[in-house]
Amino acid sequence: MSGKEKTQKKSWFKGLQAEFKKIIWPDKKTLAKQTTAVVAVSVVLGAVIAVIDAILRYGIDLLVK
Repeated sequence: MSGKEKTQKKSWFKGLQAEFKKIIWPDKKTLAKQTTAVVAVSVVLGAVIAVIDAILRYGIDLLVK
């Protein structure tokens, strides 16, 4: 490995470290609210997809029979 490659790797890792220092981690309250929102939206979307699937399946069964 040449000196230039080592310098590039060090530079890359320093840049990576600098980017990690910019991360703002959410507090527990915010994290809990966001997690609850994601789970709620996922459940609602799953239910909507299940209802649409059931309606389409019923409609296709009527057409095929």
